Amino acid sequence: MKRIVIIGATSGIGREVAKLYIQKGYRVGIAGRRLPLLEDLQSLNPANIVIEAMDITLNDATNKLTALIDKLGGMDLFLLSSGIGFQNYDLHLEIELNTACTNVDGFMRMVISAYHYFCKQGYGHLAVISSIAGTKGLGIAPAYSATKRFQNIYLQALSQLAHMQHKNVYFTDIRPGFVSTDLLKDGNYPFLMSPSKVARQIEKAIKQKKRVVVIDWRYKILVFFWRLIPSCLWRILPIKTK
Repeated sequence: MKRIVIIGATSGIGREVAKLYIQKGYRVGIAGRRLPLLEDLQSLNPANIVIEAMDITLNDATNKLTALIDKLGGMDLFLLSSGIGFQNYDLHLEIELNTACTNVDGFMRMVISAYHYFCKQGYGHLAVISSIAGTKGLGIAPAYSATKRFQNIYLQALSQLAHMQHKNVYFTDIRPGFVSTDLLKDGNYPFLMSPSKVARQIEKAIKQKKRVVVIDWRYKILVFFWRLIPSCLWRILPIKTK
């Protein structure tokens, strides 16, 4: 029986992905900050679901990840779904720093730990849910778009490192467009997708071992044209969601 660890499974995309892998017969280890929500998900299949409450921004998160893997009996697939993001038009420092703390510090804490585990084991698949926001710097959410770009580049570098070290580790950078979750409750976003739809596409991309996947086709088109816009023009575009 294959084993997957999902960090950030208390709500949104992570929760839907966890439910999907449970249905597919995986043993699933789930983690998040809110223990009651983890316990609620565990009640769906107590025999094949183990839980661990953790905050990825804290130093003890690596030890808790190790404990979760031990309870699960090992790990074949790792998915990081934890992340925060806010529109910050007035550029409040606390919002920017908190975003970086989760999306950079917490991200590295989890990804590096998972990478070392897979290297020691001799194989594994490491997947992260980043965002299309890393394509261009969004004026309404500077820290969010910058940290997502950081994640994109970090996974690219880590994939190269694994090749240099001759490690049998696969990487998947999952870049969804706008998904109807609590993360996007502070604005009006186009082409909103349901978490369950996104979860199905994530499972498919991981199964196919795709290196980078943009979800869904509408956002693939959007990202294609975003990349063609020169910086001098991008700077004057009034991108708003409120």
